[in-house]
Amino acid sequence: MAILSGCGCHCCEAAGRGELWGQRASLFETLGTDSASIVFFGNSLTHGCEWHELFGNPHILNRGINGDTVDGLRERRSAVTDGHPAKIFLLCGVNDISHDLSADSIASALGELIAEIREASPSTRLYVQSLLPINNSFGRYKAIFGKEQTVRDVNALLPDIVRRAGATWIDIHSLFADEDGNLRADLTNDGLHLLAPGYAIWRDALRPYVEE
Repeated sequence: MAILSGCGCHCCEAAGRGELWGQRASLFETLGTDSASIVFFGNSLTHGCEWHELFGNPHILNRGINGDTVDGLRERRSAVTDGHPAKIFLLCGVNDISHDLSADSIASALGELIAEIREASPSTRLYVQSLLPINNSFGRYKAIFGKEQTVRDVNALLPDIVRRAGATWIDIHSLFADEDGNLRADLTNDGLHLLAPGYAIWRDALRPYVEE
């Protein structure tokens, strides 16, 4: 999520499906996926990494868009599932939190997205990741000030939803949290997005699932 002069967070643009969303969604629709694809599906945290290089795996596709929300992922879901990819790694929700949605409503929307993915491509192995912690000490994103507990509440609701859907739950939140439960300051430069050491931690956590 880049900066917007109003609330301090470009994620607000996603509600109107801004230019970047349209550009990348159009590209993803054209590129598609296939049965060998391993798709990383999400928002700016996914968008911000060269996953195929990090894993050394050309089958990995990045389908992240800065500022995207659960509704945005649902809107472009078919561009991912129509090719019946081998695996999907899903992470989304922090932008929904920045729009003042409740943990219950975000978890419910994610449950609907998960069900749609499972129905559209039952052969795909779906991995749903917990939301990462945030760190507001950087004072960067006003729309997520005071929302630390909402992140935790969404993460508490998701495991049962994921398991009931026959998907795999992966808790990565704990790997990035400091002793206060906030995003470790050494892994970020804005309190929300990750530096390279953070992506290395994420890669190591996901490697067993990518390679299984």
